Amino acid sequence: MTKHTISVLVENKFGVLARVAGLFSGRGYNICSLTVNPTHDPQISKMTIVTEGDDAVIEQIDKQLNKLIDVICVTDLSGSQFIESELVLLKVKAENQSQRGEVMQLTELFKGQIVIVNPTELGIQIEGRADKIDNFIKLIEKFEIIEIARSGRVAISRQEGAINHFRR
Repeated sequence: MTKHTISVLVENKFGVLARVAGLFSGRGYNICSLTVNPTHDPQISKMTIVTEGDDAVIEQIDKQLNKLIDVICVTDLSGSQFIESELVLLKVKAENQSQRGEVMQLTELFKGQIVIVNPTELGIQIEGRADKIDNFIKLIEKFEIIEIARSGRVAISRQEGAINHFRR
C-alpha cells in the first residue's frame, strides 16, 4: 500500500481531533502519523495525517473528511511537490568507548545531535524527512534502542497558493 500525506485545515475547536480520528477508526483506515498544530490564524489548526491506501481509499478519506463540519480544506500532498519534516528523539545503549564513538559518528553523519550523555547510554535528536529517520533507526538498532519518540510528519506544499486553492 502507498503512504499518503494529507493536509487538513480545520476550525480550532474542541472535539475536532476526536471527530477526525473517529472517522478513520470507524471506517477501518489506519493513521500512520498525525500532527496537529495551530496556524498563523488562531481560529484554524492544521492536521498532517499520514495514512496508507490505494487511490480509492484516499478518495473516500477525502470525501469523508470534507463532510465534517469543522473541516475547511483537505489536500492530498502525495504525488505533488511538498516539504516534509519530522523529529525523532531516542536513547541507545552505549556502554563503552567504541560503541559511543560509533553512535556519535552515525549521529554526525545524519546531521543529528547528542542531547543526553549518561554512563551507559546516549540520547540522540535527528530532524528531517521520514525516510531519513527510518534509515537512521535501521542503522542504530544494533546498539539496542532503549526509548524512542517520533513527532510525526509535518508538511506543506511547495506550490504557490496551494491551500487557498482548495478552500471550501
